[in-house]
Amino acid sequence: MIKILTLLALSTLTSFTYAGEPKDALAAFYAAVAAGDKAKATELLAPDVTIYESGYVERSRADYAGHHLPEDMAFAKTSTRTVLQQSQRIDGNLAVIWAETETKAKVKGKDVQLFGTETALLQKSGNDWQIVHVHWSSRKSK
Repeated sequence: MIKILTLLALSTLTSFTYAGEPKDALAAFYAAVAAGDKAKATELLAPDVTIYESGYVERSRADYAGHHLPEDMAFAKTSTRTVLQQSQRIDGNLAVIWAETETKAKVKGKDVQLFGTETALLQKSGNDWQIVHVHWSSRKSK
């Protein structure tokens, strides 16, 4: 009986910790993309997510999943993304996360180093955080 109560307490604590941190939901999204787990990646996006990247807009989870997500998964599998700096602000059921990243990859046999900036807006739905907006921008190293 004590083992069962301990397991229940730990599972509740784990669920609470995940729900309390929007940055964990965002990290889970990137982990799913890198692992090629399309189902998990799209689950973390709100149906009406808006994604801005390089002057382009994708206006829904379905648009992103059908267009850019496969390319992002292929690139993520062959690259290393490092978060250099990250800040988060939570206000009720909304959270914003700002990040600066460095991504290293080999593209067409050449080493590529990209520095990125990102703004992500997440909304709490029940106990989970979903990504409702992302704005990605990047540049090559000098």
